[in-house]
This record gives sequence, structure tokens and C-alpha cells, in this order.
Amino acid sequence: MKCKNCKQIFNPVKDGQKYCFERECLNVWIKTEKEKQWKERKKQMKEDLKSVTDYTREAQKLVNKYVRLRDRNNGCISCETDLIHKHDAGHYFSAFGYPSVRFDEDNINSQCVYCNKHNHGSLIEYQKGLIKKIGQERFNELELKASKNKTWTKVELKEIIKEYKEKIKNF
Repeated sequence: MKCKNCKQIFNPVKDGQKYCFERECLNVWIKTEKEKQWKERKKQMKEDLKSVTDYTREAQKLVNKYVRLRDRNNGCISCETDLIHKHDAGHYFSAFGYPSVRFDEDNINSQCVYCNKHNHGSLIEYQKGLIKKIGQERFNELELKASKNKTWTKVELKEIIKEYKEKIKNF
């Protein structure tokens, strides 16, 4: 096997050994390992410093991205116009006012920017479109779920992040 540093042929003592035992090569190996450990430690420290708000923001971005992918061939939930340009992932029950349904896929649907931002969600038309899409029974269940209070934990949010990264990857 060739040393990754000096390119001399050597016999490795253990599997995965990439450097020979010359002083310079050992120093490069040690430095590389320390850098790798530092990167892992730094990543873990950054993760440990994240707040529930940070995780909530990340989870919401991923859920919204998934909804946009899911609905990209459908029209706006409120006005049914084609979503060929930029569109939003609009919440029927607002994400901030109703945390229990913040990440619920029935509560989040693609909307044109006009309906979501300029027409304040166009909620009457959104409701009609939502009932048409999911049916009255699921809409009633969504209303019940929205009336409950929910405080998300870091563990729950990490699971949502993991789930939606996978959903997006497999889309």
C-alpha cells in the first residue's frame, strides 16, 4: 500500500491505515485525525447550542419544501390558479397561533403568493378548497386538533426534521 503523505510503499499494521511510520507522515496523520475530531466536536457543540426555536425553524422549512414538492402539479388551494411560478406553503390554521397543527400536512397546502400574502391566506376559499381536497371528516379532525395546545420538544422536532429530509430525498 502507498502512504497517503509520502507516496512510499509500506505494509499497513491495521485495516484502514493510510500513512507509513515515518515521522513526517505520522505527524500528518495525527494532525488529520485531530482536525477530524475537532470537526466532529464542533458539529456536536453547534447542535447542542441549538434552541427549540432553531429546530422549529428548520423543521418548518423542510415541511414547507415538502408541501411545495407534493403540490407542485396542483393549483392554488384557494383560487386554483396554476402554481408555475414561486408559491408558498400556506397554513389554514396559522403556524404561530396553532402550534398543534403547525406541521400537519392537511393544514399546509400550496398557495399562490397573492392568496397567501396579499389576500391574508384567502381563508374562506382555502377552507372550501381544503374540504374539497381532504373531505369534511378530516377537516373536522383538523379543527379539533388545532384547538389543542402543543409545545414541541427538541426530540420531536429532530424527528420531524429527519422524517422530512427523508421524504424530500425520496420525492
